[in-house]
Amino acid sequence: MPATAWLGLLPECPGHHLLEVMPTESGSCSTARQAKQKRKSHSLSIRRTNSSEQERTGLPREMLEGQDSKLPSSVRSTLLELFGQIEREFENLYIENLELRREIETLNERLTAEGQAIDGAELSKGQLKTKASHSTSQLSQKLKTTYKASTSKIVSSFKTTTSRAVCQLVKEYIGHRDGIWDVSVARTQPVVLGTASADHTALLWSIETGRCLVKYTGHVGSVNSIKFHPSEQLALTASGDQTAHIWRYAVQLPTPQPVADTSQQICGEDEVECSDKDEPDVDGDVSSDCPTIRVPLTSLKSHQGVVIAADWLVGGQQVVTASWDRAANLYDVQTAELVHSLTGHDQELTHCCTHPTQRLVVTSSRDTTFRLWDFRDPSIHSVNVFQGHTDTVTSAVFTVGDNVVSGSDDRTVKVWDLKNMRSPIATIRTDSAINRINVCVGQKIIALPHDNRQVRLFDMSGVRLARLPRSSRQGHRRMVCCSAWSEDHPVCNLFTCGFDRQAIGWNINIPALLQEK
Repeated sequence: MPATAWLGLLPECPGHHLLEVMPTESGSCSTARQAKQKRKSHSLSIRRTNSSEQERTGLPREMLEGQDSKLPSSVRSTLLELFGQIEREFENLYIENLELRREIETLNERLTAEGQAIDGAELSKGQLKTKASHSTSQLSQKLKTTYKASTSKIVSSFKTTTSRAVCQLVKEYIGHRDGIWDVSVARTQPVVLGTASADHTALLWSIETGRCLVKYTGHVGSVNSIKFHPSEQLALTASGDQTAHIWRYAVQLPTPQPVADTSQQICGEDEVECSDKDEPDVDGDVSSDCPTIRVPLTSLKSHQGVVIAADWLVGGQQVVTASWDRAANLYDVQTAELVHSLTGHDQELTHCCTHPTQRLVVTSSRDTTFRLWDFRDPSIHSVNVFQGHTDTVTSAVFTVGDNVVSGSDDRTVKVWDLKNMRSPIATIRTDSAINRINVCVGQKIIALPHDNRQVRLFDMSGVRLARLPRSSRQGHRRMVCCSAWSEDHPVCNLFTCGFDRQAIGWNINIPALLQEK
């Protein structure tokens, strides 16, 4: 269990008091005292365990672990470690709040010197007293800005959205028997939706009706990625069976049915939370007469580990794959031969993406970096390493121009300029790890799928635009793994998928969304 799950067990203010877990006493005073002494030897006592406190009290961790307890030693040790982490988090917040208070008092003194004092209680409500003096007004604004910027990390998860942009759930695509890792939209007619699942299958769907059109069963491991050829009816899938498959499909779209007029949902932060136990009907829309493809057109087999992602290079004559064997491979589609092996990452790869118009590839890894590979000159394969995250880079994707957007388990998204890889041009901080992101190229909107079941929309400058609705009636019920835009589709222009075994099609009112910026 993560440390943050224990926050509700702690008092509001961290202190140095002894925490004892005891049942309520009853009976006579003497009996109660005896029972209390007996229970006290078995109660769980936790003190601060940092080095400075140990020096002051002389109570080392070994004494705590050695106290008589009915708990197994491994469980007791885990509890001690978790409470220690929680205590350190509170201590950091406490220290940060003290520093903020000192800054407020310093600025208050400066304002007092100019004839304007600020009351701390009013400041906590975000209201500052101002005078007509221009200099005092400037200083008040500076204080307000500093206070908000300093506390943004603490209260970011509680901030509510005021966006009036409409985000409407249009269709749910239900039929997989395990979590869905990836979702993609075909770039040729007929436009279909593709999903890749841990149930060893990839499915193609009618976007309008939600009906399964094709089922691919050629892999013997989890299907981790699916991408469509830029001009032909070909699909590229990557799998845990250490292979990537190219397979041809032919679909005939069913007659569209009228879409139910569901009530529009305003993007906000106050939807009713739903239970993790709520699961969609996994047998709902996949009929027995769904055509099945069992044999690939081409199988790519050079990796020595799980193939986690794959993508087509511009033109569709070559594909790139990313694997847990710490390498990315470039293959020729016609011959299925390995053209280049791209090595350099120190740990497993997590994603790969190709530029829509140039021979550029970006690979991300658990080593906290992502790398840009340039194949525009056949004789030179330059590599740029981007270092800016502190945890696994879960995905990195190209956008318009020379920008790349990267997402990480460190709960940040960064926007980079390929001409300057020293520092990002924008940073988005969130409250949960981020999975495979996607960018609406035309409108420059980033869709962030989170571990905490949320999907948030940001612009390229880092301004949050909206959060997709999630309640007991709609939205994802488990981790959201991937997002994919389909800018030109009249019904659904954003798709998400997750480990609740469903993909969802959304209609995002982009003009209203951008109007709120």
